[in-house]
Amino acid sequence: MTNFYNFSLVLVFSVAALVFILLFFISAPYGKFSRKGWGPAVRSKWAWLIMELPSPALIILFFIFSPDINAPQIIFVIVWLLHYIHRTFYYPFSQSGRNKPYPLVIVLMAITFNSLNGFINGYGVFHLYSYSNSWLLSWQFISGVALFICGYFINKTSDEKLRMLRSQNQQGYVIPKGWLFDYISCPHYFGELIEWAGWAMMTWSLPGLAFFVFTFANLFPRAIASHRWYKNNFPEYPVNRKAVIPFLI
Repeated sequence: MTNFYNFSLVLVFSVAALVFILLFFISAPYGKFSRKGWGPAVRSKWAWLIMELPSPALIILFFIFSPDINAPQIIFVIVWLLHYIHRTFYYPFSQSGRNKPYPLVIVLMAITFNSLNGFINGYGVFHLYSYSNSWLLSWQFISGVALFICGYFINKTSDEKLRMLRSQNQQGYVIPKGWLFDYISCPHYFGELIEWAGWAMMTWSLPGLAFFVFTFANLFPRAIASHRWYKNNFPEYPVNRKAVIPFLI
């Protein structure tokens, strides 16, 4: 299993580099970038459930069979599930209105990534890396948890504000306003980047770093594309608003 873990780890880093480059030229065809020509599709609510499920399932599995369950590992699994229980079971079905078709090929790619990512983080963090209870007092753990909580709050608050905006404007897109939307077009992506930077820091592990690198490679180009889409479709879009990092990009 260790050989497969090493292969999967290298694969995630390699795919992240490829995805980062490709997404600057081809926008993944879902959400505001939905378009025909990507083959069979499923409704987005069920697509999200199906493709996100491997992440919490594998983490729970590797946690249960961990040879040495202790306080840091318990916190790790709670932190992971805080994000993925919400993303898998609540987020898709809380979105009113736009249950758009989601290309099956994108669902399959997401299942593949989430399975690999759940495997390397589950097996790596709960079986290969060792954390004593004293890890709870390390600067990496304390800083990582603080980052994760901050990113979680930003991500979930942004998702909720977008959900309310969609429920009030089911006929089409409008310019998000208020809170962090006054500074960046994609605070939900900004929050998720902070979340997994926190995970990488609190676990201080290569699989944690791989997850953050892939998240950045996936979300950063999409944020740039979303920002460009808003500016192209709304002439009155605020000129000082950045894409994903306040005051910078």
